[in-house]
Amino acid sequence: MATLVLLLLFYLFHLQLDVLALPASSDYTKELYDYIVIGGGTAGCSLAATLSEKYSVLVLERGNVPAAYPQVLSANGTLSNLIQEDNGKTPAQRFRSEDGVANARGRILGGSSMINIGIYSRAEDEFYRESGIPWDKDLVLKAYKWVEETIVFQYNLSAWQSIAKQALLEAGVVPDNGFNLNHIVGTKATGSTFDDKGRRHGAVELLNRGELKNLQVAVEATVERIIISNKFPSKDSSLTAIGVKYSDSKGRTHHAFVRNKGEVILSAGTIGSPQLLLLSGVGPVPDLSSLQIPVVHHNPYVGKFMADNPRNNINIVVPFALDPSLAQVVGITSEFNYIETLSYTLPFSFPIPFGLFPNAISPLNASLATIAVKIQGPLSSGSLRLASSSEVRVSPIVRFNYFDNPIDLARCVKGVGKVGDVLKTKALEPFKTRDLQGRESFMFLGPSLPNNQSDESAMDKFCRASVTTFWHYHGGCLVGKVVNGDLRVMGINGLRVVDGSIFNRSPGTNPQATIMMLGRYVGLKMLQERS
Repeated sequence: MATLVLLLLFYLFHLQLDVLALPASSDYTKELYDYIVIGGGTAGCSLAATLSEKYSVLVLERGNVPAAYPQVLSANGTLSNLIQEDNGKTPAQRFRSEDGVANARGRILGGSSMINIGIYSRAEDEFYRESGIPWDKDLVLKAYKWVEETIVFQYNLSAWQSIAKQALLEAGVVPDNGFNLNHIVGTKATGSTFDDKGRRHGAVELLNRGELKNLQVAVEATVERIIISNKFPSKDSSLTAIGVKYSDSKGRTHHAFVRNKGEVILSAGTIGSPQLLLLSGVGPVPDLSSLQIPVVHHNPYVGKFMADNPRNNINIVVPFALDPSLAQVVGITSEFNYIETLSYTLPFSFPIPFGLFPNAISPLNASLATIAVKIQGPLSSGSLRLASSSEVRVSPIVRFNYFDNPIDLARCVKGVGKVGDVLKTKALEPFKTRDLQGRESFMFLGPSLPNNQSDESAMDKFCRASVTTFWHYHGGCLVGKVVNGDLRVMGINGLRVVDGSIFNRSPGTNPQATIMMLGRYVGLKMLQERS
């Protein structure tokens, strides 16, 4: 059976959480749950913990426990997560979009919260207004605080982060907002899921907030299909999600079902959730028919409106040793740009991190300072389609259409221009390298900004040529298109989607705060519904 092993996570996460084993006997297929959560990731963990307060919950996670990959638990291991060879089980599953941009998604209990750079910052007001969800703002705040009191930290800024903060302020990204979890124009230090000792506290730790006797978590349990029946019609639909079919690490098949009034909840992430709907026969008829997948329910919007926030960055080769630091400081401009920085060292022959920056060769023991810009939104979008009609482990084919909308490109030009302003500040003067003639200038690893930053054509070209991912993709199961305001899949009873695939824009500077909040928020709303 799936490494569905009884595991005590206390010694790893300072928790008292058992990841419980699921029996492999034939009797197992008769076992029922109130809720089945597909995906123990950034949203799935907080959702499952909340629902378990009153009901039985099964979490099915395709990845392994963090114990199997200790590097995910340390800030120093963050880059290792991105460069590790993908063997089908590693915590970061690599994929490359049709745009040619390398990307990655979480494949581990805790999801992408276990492989990201840890920034925690709440969403902007516009996100809520444009989301299509009738938010209860008081409950939103309570859900954020529930997450924050468990896994969010404030710690002293590193040397580079302090310098970067000063440079942003000098460059006009004002005011100085100090430490703040809210989304405010200006420069701020924000929360982190790393503590002051560099230990990661991802979404997996939120499971410990649940009622453990009601919570069962299976790892290396890959859901292959949602079981949808027409035997339980209602006034809303003739179709009902009643369970799931999944396989364990040895390829053996299992089934799990929900009780009356129970629900199946997709929290498989922006790539996984639309993929599983399509594999289950829910999606556009032409797409399903072309792969000979029986159509269960036609919805032309499954897998559509896929978006990814483009990242454009410059990497300064620092002429002295610089301690590594993950992003702690964020610059939020009034022109729809977010600027973040980090520092790290690449030793000789160190492979360039997958998707970290394009077209670069690592010099000998280089200390690097990276300044990255992200645009709000974006407005450009693409689509997702299946690469296999039956194998969920095969990444679907995704296109994001970076900068397809000219407004996105204009925003990038503005953001890159602001990075140029940052480079002109006194705070960054010590980071210049002196050449043999005594002239001082920055040395870059990878792309450098155009010499004439007033040349819009050159700036456009830089944005397009240097684009890579911020790993903040979203869409594919949009509110109003695939799910309603309560996140129920339209046309199918007992099925919801709760993750970033429902969003029409990326929330805030970094989405993980809002995605973890979403799981808690929806869980509380569901408990209210049943009470």
